[in-house]
Amino acid sequence: MGVVAELDRAAAAAGFHVPMPDGYEQKLVERLKRRDEAAFNELVRLYQGKIYRLVYRMIGDAGEAEDLAQEVFVTVFKSIDGFRGDSKLSTWMYRVATNHCKNRIKYLGRRAHKKKKEFDEVGDRDAIASASMSTSATVPRPDELADAKQTEAFIKKALAELPDDQRELVVLRDIENMTYEEIQDVTNLPAGTVKSRLHRARLALQKRVVELQGVAKKGKGK
Repeated sequence: MGVVAELDRAAAAAGFHVPMPDGYEQKLVERLKRRDEAAFNELVRLYQGKIYRLVYRMIGDAGEAEDLAQEVFVTVFKSIDGFRGDSKLSTWMYRVATNHCKNRIKYLGRRAHKKKKEFDEVGDRDAIASASMSTSATVPRPDELADAKQTEAFIKKALAELPDDQRELVVLRDIENMTYEEIQDVTNLPAGTVKSRLHRARLALQKRVVELQGVAKKGKGK
């Protein structure tokens, strides 16, 4: 198996970061800085799914996320000369992607684009388990299945309603499984701020899900 094929396999199996042989990332960056089209295509192949997933969870709209993911790669390619190698290439790309998301959210807000479409990835419910609201991946009975789907929908809705800075941390930590150090690199926030803000975000997320569950129960009781 060639190096590129092996990286493709590793990218699919790993989290956001793609394990690379020693020196490979540096060579890839050097090729990108030479505006090597093959290197750019390789970068897109390795990270397009991960970038799309990140921006989709931040934006909550599939169409917007698709356009934004393309913009992220264009920015990465144009701005690669600014990458100094102080962090992993993937961490730097995360920073570019999250900045694009924040700018797009502000733009949509100015356009009064308030309606957020539901996230439809079933895998999200496992990743937000740290918010004390995980649902079972194996649901044997139809009534339990319905309850699980409803809870999942509540989590998605609550996540979309979080303030941008809180949603970013929940996505990075609880969905993308980034370390606190990596989140610091992406957000440029002190460790204490990351932890305290994430704690508040999880509490807000849990509170909103409980509220939605209560409204649903009242509706059934009528």
